[in-house]
Amino acid sequence: MTPDHELTPTSLEVISRQATINIGAIGHVAHGKSTVVRALTGVQTVRFKNELERNITIKLGYANAKLYKCSSASCQRPGCYRAYGSGKEDNPPCEVCSSPMELLRHVSFVDCPGHDILMATMLNGAAVMDAAILLVAGNEECPQPQTSEHLAAIEIMKLNHLIVLQNKIDLIKDTQAEENYQQIQKFVKGTSAETAPIIPISAQLKYNIDALVEALVKNVPIPVRDFTSEPTMIIIRSFEINKPGADVNSLKGGVAGGSILKGVLKIGDEIEVRPGIIEREAGGSFVCRPIVSKVVSLFAESNELLRAVPGGLIGVGTKIDPMLCRADRLVGQVLGRKGSLHSVYDVITVDYFLLRRLLGVRTEGRGKATRVQRLDNGEILMVNVGSTSVGGRITSIKGDTAVIALTSPVCTEIPAKVALSRRIDNHWRLIGWGEIKDGNAILQ
Repeated sequence: MTPDHELTPTSLEVISRQATINIGAIGHVAHGKSTVVRALTGVQTVRFKNELERNITIKLGYANAKLYKCSSASCQRPGCYRAYGSGKEDNPPCEVCSSPMELLRHVSFVDCPGHDILMATMLNGAAVMDAAILLVAGNEECPQPQTSEHLAAIEIMKLNHLIVLQNKIDLIKDTQAEENYQQIQKFVKGTSAETAPIIPISAQLKYNIDALVEALVKNVPIPVRDFTSEPTMIIIRSFEINKPGADVNSLKGGVAGGSILKGVLKIGDEIEVRPGIIEREAGGSFVCRPIVSKVVSLFAESNELLRAVPGGLIGVGTKIDPMLCRADRLVGQVLGRKGSLHSVYDVITVDYFLLRRLLGVRTEGRGKATRVQRLDNGEILMVNVGSTSVGGRITSIKGDTAVIALTSPVCTEIPAKVALSRRIDNHWRLIGWGEIKDGNAILQ
């Protein structure tokens, strides 16, 4: 086995079994995010009963894909590029010329919900993204409300590597496609997506998916990864794997799903999860008890791992009480080697910046969106820190700095980016972003 310090995000030993890049699928509801992820990976990310009944993504979906290029110089682009599921061999034959294909990337797709009431879930997913594909339906006017809001969110997270997909072109005529293309160009002008390629596709018919794979390979650079620091993983899903009626002696611990930000996690590692179990004392102050456990298994989809590296989405099997993991109860917490995690804070000091206008809200005709009002003392906000969404009350404001008392403690490094949302018309709307400069640590 190659030593950890010699590994890179493109080492064949790594990408043969685990994804090392996270790419978000973002955009308005029903614009084809889950369909394009399925076209690339073969995996249906809409899995839960309420999602299937309503035909929308509600929880974060995730699926892995291996990206290949034909080794033959005579094989024409973009047909020489292909995407297959995570379990595919490393050198499959080319579907065009039968020459062996070369494995170039192994990526995880984070399928974000597009519905306006699920913006907090999208922001949680943005915490692990290295790049994003923005879906725009060709048969609807651009931009739709959550198209604008999602693009603003990833700009806040400093994601500069984007690919715009003009989807559903099989449903429209050439003149409509051209008009929609012009609308997209006008919409992205002046944003981080201004220079992004705009690729017409039909996710349902898998038309131009090879061109998308080529764009992913050429436009999304390999992120710099730290393989030598102590491992830190942010949790975006958690669940138990025991079936009803299972014998008590066969019960297994809970599973935490997420992405490692730095370091390498190995089977047998002693780990802790922070903040852990949170309780309130009689006086109202928080008490946090970190959950201490051990790594018993590591998985990247169906691929079993001996060690997990930064990037990509993985499942960590633990000895944690499954009741603490079921139904995403650990989402927003941080997992790492025992004694190496950051402090836990219940009050944070944030240097903030507000958007000029409110995004994600339909306006009458072509009227301008409502201006974002300044923050007020005592106001309640939703604060996204890493993969967690917590409420917060502003206790003081001085210039562009606010002190926010959180409704639940968070484990975070300082400085760290945060997204700020305000309750408007019974929905949380993104109004700005900031950076944590200081905080009140209740657990060192």
